[in-house]
Amino acid sequence: MLIFAHRGASFEAPENTIAAFGRALDAQADGIEIDVYPLEDEWIVFHDRYLARLTAQEGRLQDFNLTQLRSLKVFGQHPIPTLDEVLDFIGGRCMVNIELKGADITRGLTRHLRRAVEQSGFQPEQLLVSSFNHHWLKQLKEDHPEQSIGALTTSCPLSYARFASELQAWSVHIDVDFITPEFVADAHLRGLKVLVFTVDEPQDMLELKRMGVDGIFTNHPTLAKNVLNGLYVDAKEANRWV
Repeated sequence: MLIFAHRGASFEAPENTIAAFGRALDAQADGIEIDVYPLEDEWIVFHDRYLARLTAQEGRLQDFNLTQLRSLKVFGQHPIPTLDEVLDFIGGRCMVNIELKGADITRGLTRHLRRAVEQSGFQPEQLLVSSFNHHWLKQLKEDHPEQSIGALTTSCPLSYARFASELQAWSVHIDVDFITPEFVADAHLRGLKVLVFTVDEPQDMLELKRMGVDGIFTNHPTLAKNVLNGLYVDAKEANRWV
């Protein structure tokens, strides 16, 4: 089962920062999940629409220019990175799931993906683009049929994973609260990988493994590796960092 570090190893370091990505690589995660917004001619790696939770700066990300945003620090310490900076840092050492939180896919996302292959050591199959907005994914797939995409849901639809197969997705990503054996079976019949988010509890990790899911997104990849490898886990390790 693949282990994706959710926003990096965000149990150990602030989310979506180079520090969190470094921790994920140290944990030998199979992949790292990041969140991106377009801003001017860049893609910014950041999760929230509003800046206050992570930077103590009031306001919406979209209302700042690139220079202003780059002057902010996550928890007063960590610069907000660009997509190119993150891909250069990871350097093809694991998969990267790029989740589109805000998107204008005409802004050259695929230019950055090509650059990652040409300059940062990635293979094309290591780069996965996902989103809850299936219209964005549909357009991306139409424009670039070779791009692997992952379709997200926080529900268990009546037609199970049909929406993802209609998008010609590589994977379907489903909230841990709504995953069922029937959903997994349907997705696999359609040739889709099933990835589940966000999974931080050992009991859930083991249940999903028995269910046959293909991967999980977790804030604590080291914990996940220990649990899935049958190693002893101290209950205190499951307490989120503060």
